[in-house]
Amino acid sequence: MPPVAERAEVVVVGGGVIGLAVALELSAAGRSVRVMERAQPGSGASHGNGGLLTPSHSLPLTQPGMVRRVLGWMLRDDAPIYVRSRFDLGFLSWGLRFARHCNAGAMQNALRGRAALLELSRSLFDVWVERLSLAIEYETVGLMEVYATEQGRDQAQDAHALLAEHGIRSEAFTRAALLQREPALRDDLCAGQWYPSDAHLRPDTLVNELVRCARASGVRVDGDTLVTGIDTERGRVSGVRAGQEFVSCDQLVLCAGAWSPPLGRALGLKLPIQPGKGYSITSARPSICPSVPLLLKEANMAVTPWASGLRLGGTMEFDGLDSTLRRSRLDALRSGAARFLQQPLGEDPVEWCGFRPMTPDELPLIGPSPSFPNAIIATGHGMMGVSMATGTAQLVREILTDAPPSVDPAPYAPQRFG
Repeated sequence: MPPVAERAEVVVVGGGVIGLAVALELSAAGRSVRVMERAQPGSGASHGNGGLLTPSHSLPLTQPGMVRRVLGWMLRDDAPIYVRSRFDLGFLSWGLRFARHCNAGAMQNALRGRAALLELSRSLFDVWVERLSLAIEYETVGLMEVYATEQGRDQAQDAHALLAEHGIRSEAFTRAALLQREPALRDDLCAGQWYPSDAHLRPDTLVNELVRCARASGVRVDGDTLVTGIDTERGRVSGVRAGQEFVSCDQLVLCAGAWSPPLGRALGLKLPIQPGKGYSITSARPSICPSVPLLLKEANMAVTPWASGLRLGGTMEFDGLDSTLRRSRLDALRSGAARFLQQPLGEDPVEWCGFRPMTPDELPLIGPSPSFPNAIIATGHGMMGVSMATGTAQLVREILTDAPPSVDPAPYAPQRFG
């Protein structure tokens, strides 16, 4: 074993929104915590997403008929979900698992698990914002789902009914009511569906604030620190290696997002995570700006307004960890917004992409490693990292302290894929 250079009670591997939230929660529980992030804290998928806190997004992608739709999209590089043709056994295995979950039973299981964690996180964000005085442009004004066509509106009715069965209520808006509620929309749209329990924030300021709060509470947050190995001894994790440095620890939490699988193998787990690249464009606030977040249904994208700007976000691209900004994907966001909004963007637009850690069943991986019980997995949140962050942090703290769980942890078991 290399010499011990540092020690922490808990090492959190990964400094995105999940890792930072976990670190804050464990620090509040009295643990000494060190966060080790391969890049700059919060610079990955946590930085450029839509910043939506959305129980309304509890329905997973794994729905009956989704495989057929994805196959139909494969020849379109501007499709909502795009799979670049390549020979990759890992992705093929992941794709087969995803296909097996695209049925009514698996969809309902995922919906229950997602709804429980999203609703817990949504309620906890109210608490965190007040307790930590987070300056994150947080607003609890709901979300409007918008339909350009009657077909789009009609196709969404089953989803509204399923969500209602899980207590996620919504209200239908006629075209006239929609335009009265949101005059930034074009006047040739069809209808809307209002989800009053959703909230939103600015995610780049969120991760900055979490870093600030973590450091103020005594957490050591290190960027540009690539964890290259995990040491184990007598059935327990003893520490982690980052270059020439070794950090011993009593407990480890793996929150490395799309980069989790190699470290998962060191913990005896084959984590079925594929990087799903998402895109966003952020601009200054346009003169005609939505007052609430919008989900543009036919364009498969979200619009998030803040006092400080506007963000268009969406699309899913499976092409490994290729960080190329593809013009066709960005153009799809611009054209989608132009179909719905009077003024799609403001000045000085900034383009971005990042990697979401996608699991085949659309549920995160949260729980202890069966082989090394002092190692906790907290990754695989897909597009819901920000939305699930506070609930995940609370669940991890409950697992590490043997406290009664706030939600049933069984759906998120890391070993569920074998």
